[in-house]
Amino acid sequence: MAMAFKMATTGMWVTDECKTSFMEMKWKKVHRFIVFKIDEASRLVTVDKVGGPGEGYDELAASLPPDDCRYAVFDFDFVTTDNCKKSKIFFIAWSPSASRIREKMLYATSKEGLRRAPEGIHYDMQATDPTEMGMDVIKDRAK
Repeated sequence: MAMAFKMATTGMWVTDECKTSFMEMKWKKVHRFIVFKIDEASRLVTVDKVGGPGEGYDELAASLPPDDCRYAVFDFDFVTTDNCKKSKIFFIAWSPSASRIREKMLYATSKEGLRRAPEGIHYDMQATDPTEMGMDVIKDRAK
């Protein structure tokens, strides 16, 4: 398996699939969101779930487990007050309160490595429960 980027702080590797999926989302608009997970055994960051172009925020929120950490990127399309169509990509570090301490630490220390791997992320969010990454929060940040 080819590796795209090694995260120096944790020794985790980001797979090529992660970067390819992100580029497909950014340029081809074939995905609305991507959820990533860390496989501790293989020390790889892999794609956990991909949301199709017809899926939205609700499907992203439903795909984040209530007791496990994940990373996600979400492509948010909106119309400005000047009636201009825009798209902003959000990076979300999902670390729910119910997840294990070891897992929270692993995801926290690996975050910057994955965050830097793909180019084109506009906003960074940290969420421990769904209200911290609600659609109202995303809309407010995208203004």
